Amino acid sequence: MTPDTLVSTGAARLAAAGIDKARAEARLLLAHAMGVARDATLTASEIPPDQAEAYERALVRREAREPFAYITGHKEFWSLPFAVGSGVLVPRPETETLIEQALDFYPGHPHGLAIADLGTGSGCLLVSALREFPASLGLGLDASREALKWATRNGMAYSLSARAEMRLDHWDAAPAEAFDIVFCNPPYIPSADIPGLEPEVSRYEPLGALDGGPDGLAAYRALGPVLARTLKPGGHAFLELGIGQADHMEPMFRPHGLEIRRIAPDLAGIPRCLVLGRP
Repeated sequence: MTPDTLVSTGAARLAAAGIDKARAEARLLLAHAMGVARDATLTASEIPPDQAEAYERALVRREAREPFAYITGHKEFWSLPFAVGSGVLVPRPETETLIEQALDFYPGHPHGLAIADLGTGSGCLLVSALREFPASLGLGLDASREALKWATRNGMAYSLSARAEMRLDHWDAAPAEAFDIVFCNPPYIPSADIPGLEPEVSRYEPLGALDGGPDGLAAYRALGPVLARTLKPGGHAFLELGIGQADHMEPMFRPHGLEIRRIAPDLAGIPRCLVLGRP
């Protein structure tokens, strides 16, 4: 069959499954099955049977609303491809706000910083930060064995094994007064809201990376004493926020001696990154 025929039939199936931009996704899935860039599908003639079969398998998975990134095996973050798959949260563009803020608070890309990423997941925050801050060292902690496999893989892909330790452990295992920068994208979705999310999220992404308890704020309550203990004096934490959560932050962190230095919006104007400082 020709690429255009495959894309058209695939787009119709994806649209029937409720997927937006179905034709664009169908073409990208075909490119993935062919092992070529998207534009190469525009000039190809006949598709070999093995590639057509691979495309069919990808379509079936996407029709079931499996995340696109899980099917292709990667997701871009901070202009870098990160390997992802079952068991790990797919990196989101809004999370890049945390890297932007860290660069703003530490201009000139200084060397020698100690950086932690609590609940590192794919490692996208820690890897991106270590590439921006040369000769700095990092620790990624995650209590999920599956997620940590992806973080380790991504650290190795960017030759960071000597600078980044990926450790299977909980947040409070981070050493005291050890870090200049701490990143965290905690679970912040209220438990009752999770079943109503897009199927790609509610059915496939790890619940532990999503569920923030009854009000979505449980992880922030736990983070206060952890950050107060692990940040060096003068250090900063960069935490992702959910929609409508910014106003709840000060009473959670001030009792632990942490000051709100900034609440920065993402590109959509939503307050997204809470910057905390330890005096």
